[in-house]
Amino acid sequence: MPEGVLEVNLVSAKGLQNTDILFNMDAYVILTYRTQEKKSNVASGKGSNPEWDETFLFDVSSNDSTDLRIKILDKDSLTADDFVGHASIPLDALFRDGDIPAKSYNVMKDDAYCGEIRIGLNFTAQRSRGFDPTDGNIGGWKQSGDH
Repeated sequence: MPEGVLEVNLVSAKGLQNTDILFNMDAYVILTYRTQEKKSNVASGKGSNPEWDETFLFDVSSNDSTDLRIKILDKDSLTADDFVGHASIPLDALFRDGDIPAKSYNVMKDDAYCGEIRIGLNFTAQRSRGFDPTDGNIGGWKQSGDH
């Protein structure tokens, strides 16, 4: 499994169910990859079609083969934030191909479709930082052949 950096470009959403009765909702997104969690800015007053255009970076280490989980919430000032919907993006193809241009993913709530979220993904692999005894370097010193 690869090691490197997962770059998530959160672009926008459309067709979300507005959870506010009197006003346009103020949507934000929580992105979760394994134990790492990132939170977007609040798209104040953008309602059902918020735009963020934000980029988030996640560390990927070996044995990390899991989905990117997305949770959309509506920021409320007087009550608890409202759950709008969620999406899950499998990352196996990304780790294999390295780049998935921005595309839309279904947002679900109570097993029903409730809009789309547009996200671009990029994976930059890093070489393993393991010790290679054949490279002649020991502790930062080059071993000399003549004594």
